[in-house]
Amino acid sequence: MVVSKWGLFCASSLSVLHVVGMKNLAEMRHHLPLLLLLLLGAVRTQVNPGVCRYPLGMSGGQIQDEDISASSQWSESTAARYGRLDFEEGDGAWCPEITVEPDHLNEFLQIDLRSLHFITLVGTQGRHAGGMGNEFAQMYKIKYSRDGNRWISWRNRQGREIIEGNRNAYDVVLKDLEPPIIARFVRFMPVTDHSMNVCMRVELYGCEWLDGLVSYSAPTGQQMIYEDLQVQLNDSVYDGAVGYSMTEGLGQLTDGMCGLDDFTLSHVYGVWPGYDYVGWSNESLPMDYVEIMFEFDRIRNFTTMKVHCNNMFTSRVKMFRQVVCRFRSESDWEPTSASFSPIMDNANPSARFVTVSLHNHMASAIKCQYYFADTWMMFSEITFQSDTAMYNTTLPPSNTDPPTSTQPGDDPTHKVDDSNTRILIGCLVAIIFILVAIIVMILWRQVWQKMLEKSETYTYSSNNNHSSSPSEQESTYERIFPLGPDYQEPSRLIRKLPEFSQVTEEAAGTSVASKPAQASGQEGVPHYAEADIVNLQGVTGSNTYAVPAITMDLLSGKDVAVGEFPMKLLSFKEKLGEGQFGEVHLCEAEGMQDFMDEDFSFDVSPGMPVLVAVKMLRADANKNARNDFLKEIKIMSRLKDPNTIRLLAVCICADPLCMITEYMENGDLNQFLSRHDPKIQAAFFGNAAIVTYSNLHYMAMQIASGMKYLSSLNFVHRDLATRNCLVGKNYTIKIADFGMSRNLYSGDYYRIQGRAVLPIRWMSWESILLGKFTTASDVWAFGVTLWEILTFCKEQPYSQLSDEQVIENTGEFFRDQKRQIYLPQPAACPDPVYKLMLSCWQRNAKERPPFQDIHRVLLECQP
Repeated sequence: MVVSKWGLFCASSLSVLHVVGMKNLAEMRHHLPLLLLLLLGAVRTQVNPGVCRYPLGMSGGQIQDEDISASSQWSESTAARYGRLDFEEGDGAWCPEITVEPDHLNEFLQIDLRSLHFITLVGTQGRHAGGMGNEFAQMYKIKYSRDGNRWISWRNRQGREIIEGNRNAYDVVLKDLEPPIIARFVRFMPVTDHSMNVCMRVELYGCEWLDGLVSYSAPTGQQMIYEDLQVQLNDSVYDGAVGYSMTEGLGQLTDGMCGLDDFTLSHVYGVWPGYDYVGWSNESLPMDYVEIMFEFDRIRNFTTMKVHCNNMFTSRVKMFRQVVCRFRSESDWEPTSASFSPIMDNANPSARFVTVSLHNHMASAIKCQYYFADTWMMFSEITFQSDTAMYNTTLPPSNTDPPTSTQPGDDPTHKVDDSNTRILIGCLVAIIFILVAIIVMILWRQVWQKMLEKSETYTYSSNNNHSSSPSEQESTYERIFPLGPDYQEPSRLIRKLPEFSQVTEEAAGTSVASKPAQASGQEGVPHYAEADIVNLQGVTGSNTYAVPAITMDLLSGKDVAVGEFPMKLLSFKEKLGEGQFGEVHLCEAEGMQDFMDEDFSFDVSPGMPVLVAVKMLRADANKNARNDFLKEIKIMSRLKDPNTIRLLAVCICADPLCMITEYMENGDLNQFLSRHDPKIQAAFFGNAAIVTYSNLHYMAMQIASGMKYLSSLNFVHRDLATRNCLVGKNYTIKIADFGMSRNLYSGDYYRIQGRAVLPIRWMSWESILLGKFTTASDVWAFGVTLWEILTFCKEQPYSQLSDEQVIENTGEFFRDQKRQIYLPQPAACPDPVYKLMLSCWQRNAKERPPFQDIHRVLLECQP
């Protein structure tokens, strides 16, 4: 058991070294603290509830199917393993076999996390199944266990067990667990106030409980009368047995909330004075100390204990004057103990952590006696720093394990396994050698690069003896994926290459650096550096249109050109997607015809509800997000073209802010085409739906027409693709921007160094390497979109390349050594149309055709 753990230690250490070896020395510094923790043994500390909010693996798949169980199920397709948040596999959720009745709590969905976790948040969802299901739990309870035997019902800080659940089948509802729970096993138990069918999908959020503490036992907290105020100092969320003493549970001393300096106040609104603390008076205890016993999951090597104490000495409350701790490794308490006396502070009444050294004692239980320094003693948190013991008895024996026989003279609790020590030493030596080799290689490479730069300095200075123009832009991103052994940040690399002047002219729209700046000509597509563009943080995380600052200034003084729509007339049907600041819903709107301009009409009967998309800003969105939302409304209200999505109305008089846009009944173009087959293939598939080449060509012309309109306004879309085009009747196309918010298309976006989520397979080389988004980069994306259309969206662009290889290929476009890879000619694509595609992917942005020419070419070669 221990040998396998050290094997994992060595493997994880080498994994970190592999990551470090892939980066330069500056980046390596960020990994050294993690590496040192691996080398020295991680000191385990208490979690912070404010940041301990990571999904634990239901939606991400880290929790295995065998660790998800249930009391019953409708059928095999609604088994427990389908109860994963945001998954639509099987029949779309876990559903218990029988109808849930009021007060019937026998049905549950259970998750085994395999180890103790600190759980701060839960998420639930119903069964939507693409519109075929409408079952959800309006309320539920949670039970949890640390050992699988004793189950505890969760209660909030006011003692309520019921958690409000879902109101529809598709929305995710997140609920904070206040207080958080420490558990290995968790059960979700649906509750109803009337007989109904329920289905659930769930997720747990938190992090691993590294303290290893499974229970503490202590005298029950007491009541204090302070200036006619009743201060309750009991452990109100303790989950063990409570009588004269508290036994076999956890509570406020491990909930991650440190008490305030003034114990009569509380972090939590709506609770009694003293809530944050557990406190005792020496007048009510027979001894001059409070004894607390701590039980742990296994034998550990303890370094320190930290106790958060109140010290309002003016109210006869002080931290302890001495603590004496004893240790138990197996069944007996050791005769030796650890004691500590902090320095009393009669000047500063602030609450504080007192750190007690435990001198690396080995134990699975600790019993500490805290001696009074005044009438009252109050604690709000107690945490332990330890590491799992490296001894041959790493786990306490279970009740079923036979006692281990020992030879005379053996000490079973302190015998070191020499073979494990040798393995550890071997791993450390190997890691040190690898580190040294990596550092030498990195230093040698940097020296070599500096020598190369010096050798080029004279040539560069003679050719560029004037400072670069102000329009020259540094890369937007911290670092791009390496393209080769000589690759550096794009802006540095550009300055070194012979074509520096050419690239500067292409990317910035100015003449070369050694000449006076000139205004770029207008014979091609207008170019805007990213710094000149107003970037709006969209509701779903995307930028619908990047607008030149001068255009935004012209819009800023105008009122919104659409009407206020009553929220009550919207009927929510389906959530299309979500982002950091809001959501996009598919809705039916009643009476929408009354809000239309005279130049706009719906193809629906009067009085019938209209299908619309509703972008909704979350009520807790920050001020910048709200301002961007209103700016986006202004921009969208000015767009009036048959092939762009129209803003129909808004709801901005009250939260949540909403914008209502058109939605087309056939959904997005990507899904529409992937459900169809070419006419030639359809002959072999009988009744397969048919879309002819003429239909494809017509749709492509409409996209070109919509982009021609946007480019005439100098608007840059930045995310043109079939997923962002909607399909109506008779193959009508309208350009939209919902793709980034949908989980369905998460694989189309790539995160570069955590800075930006980008559709790299549709982006031009200068957008990826230089962060330049222009109408010319939209032309590049149109070429990829045209390729998608003519392949019926059967595969992702550059499907044979990984994301990193796609980025590397953009470097080949930059170097222009004829090694770049182009998308192949689709089978249904005529030569003139493929020639048009290739022109959209010209290296020089000014050589790419403007959308006006693209639209004209498609008109001329239509079948």
